[in-house]
Amino acid sequence: MDMTRLAARDAARAARVLSEVHSAALSGQRARVAPRRVIEESWERMLRSGVDPDHDFRAGLLSREEIEHRRQNSPLRHVLPVLREGLLSVADTAHHIMVVADAEGRVLWREGSPSVLRKADGHGFEVGADWREDVVGTNGVGTPLVTRAPVQVFSAEHFVRTHHSWTCTGAPITDPRDGRLVGAVDVSGPLETMHPATLALVDAVAKLAQARLRELHQNSLERLRAVAAPMLARLDGRAVVVDRDGWTAAVTGMPYTNRVALPASLGGDGPRRLPALGLCAVESLPGGWLIRIQDEPVPREATRIVLDLAHPRRRRVTVSGDAGSWTHELSPRHAELLYLLALHPAGRSAAGLADDMFGDPARTVTVRAEMSRVRRYLGAFLEHQPYRFCDVAGVELLLPEDPLDLLPHSTAPAIVEARTARQR
Repeated sequence: MDMTRLAARDAARAARVLSEVHSAALSGQRARVAPRRVIEESWERMLRSGVDPDHDFRAGLLSREEIEHRRQNSPLRHVLPVLREGLLSVADTAHHIMVVADAEGRVLWREGSPSVLRKADGHGFEVGADWREDVVGTNGVGTPLVTRAPVQVFSAEHFVRTHHSWTCTGAPITDPRDGRLVGAVDVSGPLETMHPATLALVDAVAKLAQARLRELHQNSLERLRAVAAPMLARLDGRAVVVDRDGWTAAVTGMPYTNRVALPASLGGDGPRRLPALGLCAVESLPGGWLIRIQDEPVPREATRIVLDLAHPRRRRVTVSGDAGSWTHELSPRHAELLYLLALHPAGRSAAGLADDMFGDPARTVTVRAEMSRVRRYLGAFLEHQPYRFCDVAGVELLLPEDPLDLLPHSTAPAIVEARTARQR
């Protein structure tokens, strides 16, 4: 039975069939119709993570200040006009709403039919709410963030029963510069307004939003290139101009490379040693950096990274090299991640780290979000796919004498196992 076609012809009958499928799946019985694969996999994740299908759980809303902070720092703010133009008129006509959430599943914007907005309020589907899949079950915001693919969730395909009167269609939005997940756009409304073409529409508009992000990035590189061109024309030797994320705008005297790995903090006086470039002089430009590679022979020394976990309540990482050293205080979560990477020099995938941290390899969204934050200050020394310390970095671990003092508040399965192994 093609549930999508049945829902388009007879929404009420499709909802009844799916309700039977949902009940059978939760009771461990065989249903006469199998759920779609994407829905079945989501339900399996919900059962493993302990989401209650009979409990409409609503996490605390973000404060107004935090919502505004996230809006101002999200690339999604640049593509709101594209999303509105592509979806709002359709959503309003079909009695739907458009919802835009960040990579952590937090609703940042919500617009559309006033009557449907009021109904959404009754389900906690409001600005600042947490709609991750492992919080509110299978849905059009959280599930696309996990699958990284467009998903339509109709009626009882929602894991939580109070959502069965809804149809939700969402698609992820990624940053075209590095493939990083930045959020999702969703169109939701009463189940009787469901249309199978909505999935293709939402996916197409999400791709238009990604194209807009790519266009904005290229425009910023063009502006930086215009500033840099006269400077490069006067320079002898090798130099490269990059934006704040390391993407190349222009080069002189050296082969072109798309991106240069940069440390989180690049300012300051004196030369800096950068991976793959060696000793460099760095000057700030509007929107980027001018990096001049020093041509005099300089002995290559590996960067030394000390991960200090010796004190139960103080966690820090210190990076040392030719140009000096710096220290960063670590949050408990970042200390856990870096410790796990230190234990696996060959690297760990996002799924592997999710299994280490939560005992659930499907929780890659949380891992990628946290690793993105780690890379803000340690990005020059971390590789991804898989995540690992780069080859120029020598990593040293400082651990407490008492094994129980190793990240004592951590409940991550891999770290609990490491504490146990040290006790033997």
